[in-house]
Amino acid sequence: MTTTWLPRDLHPVAWWCWAIGLAVVASFTTNPWVLLLVVATCALVVAARRGDQPWARSFRLYAVLAAVIVVVRVLFRVLFGGGDFGTVLVDLPEVPLPHWALGLHLLGPLTRESLLFAVYDGLRLGTIVLCVGAANSLANPKRLLRSMPAALYEVGTALVVAVTVLPQLADSLRRVRSAQRLRGGDTRRVARLRRLLVPVLEDALERSLALAAGMDTRGYGRTAGLTAGRRRLTGALMLVGLCGLCVGTYAVLDRTAPRFLALPMVGVGVVAAFLGLVGAGGRVGRSRYRPDPWLLPEWLVLGSGVAAATLAVVASHEEVLAAYPSLTAWPALSLTHLVAVGLAVVGGLASPAPAEPAVVAA
Repeated sequence: MTTTWLPRDLHPVAWWCWAIGLAVVASFTTNPWVLLLVVATCALVVAARRGDQPWARSFRLYAVLAAVIVVVRVLFRVLFGGGDFGTVLVDLPEVPLPHWALGLHLLGPLTRESLLFAVYDGLRLGTIVLCVGAANSLANPKRLLRSMPAALYEVGTALVVAVTVLPQLADSLRRVRSAQRLRGGDTRRVARLRRLLVPVLEDALERSLALAAGMDTRGYGRTAGLTAGRRRLTGALMLVGLCGLCVGTYAVLDRTAPRFLALPMVGVGVVAAFLGLVGAGGRVGRSRYRPDPWLLPEWLVLGSGVAAATLAVVASHEEVLAAYPSLTAWPALSLTHLVAVGLAVVGGLASPAPAEPAVVAA
């Protein structure tokens, strides 16, 4: 067996691309069966490929957050009116509102169609959140920060710190609860919550500050000297790239705009932005020790996510009734969605097993 399939940590960018592909699948459908298949895919791959690191235990918190999103979405639908069409399930008394709140209803009749719409919409948003949680549980955030382009080190720092807040809270919660169980103390719910909340927040803040201090000590993001002409050229390329992307995107969305302003302008914007990023990366001087390999498993995971997202986009245009089922009929699965989810499962399980933590002998 070559080193390609030996137990190791997969490249974090591959896991994030795979999770983003599943999030695209969820965003292009309201079919509950497809969304539940995406949820099952995330849970299966996380259970099979997550390691023993602290951030790998955050998937349960994301699952709870997704369930809360679905419940809150349904409660909002019940609170702000259940709809004026369809089969009435519960005829709630409507609360009168002042004249300036036209179009807003409190309570009122709750119909089956409006309730299903709330469940489908909340399930879609919860599935997207769960895809992000799967990426957070599988990818090493520190290695993800190391893999960011040199020109985006400020954005990369903020992004990595933002996505690691919940995993840090999960690890802090586990350690604080273990310490409090050993010490005993007041078992009342209110007192227990007060004793738990403050240490968890303090521990997560201290770990974030320690991460920032460690990055600063190692010189992360330290800039090198550039000439004034090169700085102006880099800024001009970035500005041209942003303008090209804005004009091209507007022309793609607006069918009345000239066609030479659509895809050609998008291409010019992408090329100019890429050149600007390459030029901006020259001002950041950093070295890499033991860079993360990008081998065949990374390509398989990345390709499965891209293929699943592509099939979902195609199905949303070619199989509209399967992607967006009617509220009055039983939703049906299409072959395209099954193939998309199957590719995501196969690609996620094609990754090597996570590396076991090193055992230090006494």
